[in-house]
Amino acid sequence: MRSSSDVQEVGFLEVPATGLQLGEQERAAVGRVLTSGMLAQGPEVAAFESEFAVHVGGRPCVAVNSGTSALLLALLALGVGPGDEVVVPSFSFAATANAVALTGARPVFADIEPDHFCLDPSAVEAAITPRTAAVMPVHLYGHPAAMGPIAAIAEAHGLAVVEDAAQAHLAALDGRPVGTLGDAAAFSFYPTKNMTSGEGGLVVCADEAVARRIRLLRNQGMERRYANEVVGYNMRMTDLHAAIGRVQLERLQDWTVRRRRNAAALSAGLAAVAGVVVPRVAPGAEPAWHQYTVRVPERDRVAAELAERGVRTGIYYPTPIHRLPAYALDLDLAVTDRAAAEVLSLPVHPALTQEQLGHVVEAIRRAVA
Repeated sequence: MRSSSDVQEVGFLEVPATGLQLGEQERAAVGRVLTSGMLAQGPEVAAFESEFAVHVGGRPCVAVNSGTSALLLALLALGVGPGDEVVVPSFSFAATANAVALTGARPVFADIEPDHFCLDPSAVEAAITPRTAAVMPVHLYGHPAAMGPIAAIAEAHGLAVVEDAAQAHLAALDGRPVGTLGDAAAFSFYPTKNMTSGEGGLVVCADEAVARRIRLLRNQGMERRYANEVVGYNMRMTDLHAAIGRVQLERLQDWTVRRRRNAAALSAGLAAVAGVVVPRVAPGAEPAWHQYTVRVPERDRVAAELAERGVRTGIYYPTPIHRLPAYALDLDLAVTDRAAAEVLSLPVHPALTQEQLGHVVEAIRRAVA
């Protein structure tokens, strides 16, 4: 419980961990679709795909019902299946590995590098076997993975590269947008992401042939009604979700600017705080700052004290995927295990005020003192 001395010492200001922003424009968009009577995949989905393509170099985009579906269909369209292996990080959300397992392939967990929490290229190289078919780097917290070295390794071994860009809307590396750095990329529009469609995902494809296979797979194996070419799924995005996504996409650039500004303010305020390791940005990287994640000692105690002062935080991810009951593997991934014990994500969303940012910085100073 907060004591009166705590309130006087640091103050109490509610700072939510996320800042979901839905308003009249989204309601109007949904109403427009309801009035049209075209609720399933239709013109809103097609428009959303075209509008998103502007942000990924004009590459073909295929909208689906979730980020997990986007990962799964990207892998399937690139030919990944039973008997194959895909190198993935264990420090990620379970969907990264689940999508691999659902193809019938085996996720092979590799360690991350300590500065940006993304796949370590040297660990990728060490994990490759004759069965490896692809590598799936995750742009964790919105920071681009080391795509140059990873792409070089993949090319040398004849592997496909699928970017898990679920958290990396509008991130870039060396001037190239995330989503254009591999053979395919998967984005998520879940409500906690930098933009949302309510629920949904999207695959960005390097070529039209892969995009067409994904269009078939998402819609029962057909592009034309009753002309089923392959065995497919029902993973379509609805026009209701696409309409929300189109409104959010219009605001995404401004929201990303605010996230970057907030991240800079947090880094400046916390740079001299002993015991707090602020997130680093790789040369040439432009993160989307889905999360602002620090390393702190006694993480759980610090998180509890911040909550007492109104600062909501998140831990992404307390258990590496390879240790989850679904996989339960005994692996030596030392950097991954250390990150899982130390990371704490602070509010960085675009709805934050300068007063809230200042309160976060001061609350952390007090909590780690």
